Amino acid sequence: MAARTPPSSGARPRSRAASALVRATGRLSTAATSHMEQDLSWFGDLSAEERSWVGQIVQAGIRDFVDWYRDDPADLADANRSFEVAGSVFGAAPRALTGTISLQQTVDLVRLSIEVVERRVDSIVHPDDLDDVHAAVLRYARDIAFATAEVYARAAEQRGAWDARLEALVVDSVLRAETDETMLSRASALGWGAHGQVAVVLGTLPERRTDTDLFDAVRRQARAAGMDALCATQGERLVVLLGAVEQPRAAGATIADLFGVGAVVVGPVSDDLGSAHISARSALAAHRASSGWPGAPRPVLSSELLAERALAGDGHARRHLVDEVYLPLVAARGALAESVAAYLDCGASIEGAARTLFVHPNTVRYRLRQVADLTGLTPNQPRDALTLQISLVLGRQSGRVPDDTPTL
Repeated sequence: MAARTPPSSGARPRSRAASALVRATGRLSTAATSHMEQDLSWFGDLSAEERSWVGQIVQAGIRDFVDWYRDDPADLADANRSFEVAGSVFGAAPRALTGTISLQQTVDLVRLSIEVVERRVDSIVHPDDLDDVHAAVLRYARDIAFATAEVYARAAEQRGAWDARLEALVVDSVLRAETDETMLSRASALGWGAHGQVAVVLGTLPERRTDTDLFDAVRRQARAAGMDALCATQGERLVVLLGAVEQPRAAGATIADLFGVGAVVVGPVSDDLGSAHISARSALAAHRASSGWPGAPRPVLSSELLAERALAGDGHARRHLVDEVYLPLVAARGALAESVAAYLDCGASIEGAARTLFVHPNTVRYRLRQVADLTGLTPNQPRDALTLQISLVLGRQSGRVPDDTPTL
């Protein structure tokens, strides 16, 4: 094949090929759109408005290539070129399109458009200009690739920042017991799909870890266990809402290693996100009081810290101990309250309590088993004994009596 002769030295560089490309811009855009309908299965699923946006991107890309090719050759290697392409090409359509078309679909779109230009350029420009135009197309494809990555990276960054603000608002609403429809819609927008029980997990923030990395790790481990997770920080505290919780201790253990030093507290299970403030309230009170039990397991249930919470002034814990421990003991037959009080006052001695009550030691043992069955607290376990002791003190101070207690 005979060597091609270079264009006339008197002509402006690239002007002949650029002029031919300008005249063919419309045909190239039409051809690219036609190929999209045939070769890209997802294109037909877009709405008419979205297909129009995509068409605008294709047309802007071809026009930008022609303008770029017409520039001085030295400008083609400009390091900032990809940023210019992002504005001139992707600025033709709303940035919301990045939420409709995935990055992979955009890559397919760009690749198809470049292939259309490459296939048709032979019939558009002078044979002597073909090598130069094909080389320019390859360089332009590189710039388009960088521009595409730039657009999606910025969109992801903005979306991530917005999602983080939404997530913080949802968690804050739960902590403030402001769980209205707005909060629920925000959670839904974040992908919260958990149907079922919710528990709040609290602990300190770990050192030397960014919120983004930490929250991603929490969500990843929760998802692996079949749960949803929403995260936020409050000062030095990490707050996690876990959805689809079956066993609160097991749920807390799933993410406990991601917290910093100190107690990791799991609140009681709530029926749904709308009532999760109940779990949050207990978890917050328990975390504040957790220093009173340095040897607490990790994670620890907020109900296991009722004694410390009551001593710290938590009114909910005090009422719980009176309503759920003291009053049932007083109302029960068999002098359970007197028996457990005597047992504790005698230093957890069965024989000592029996002498005090003038009963057989086996009677004391039987009554203590009844106490455990009734309250879930075992008197011969030190932690449970502490809770029982505080319940008795609070109950006596309250002056309350069971509703069914006869009035003398």
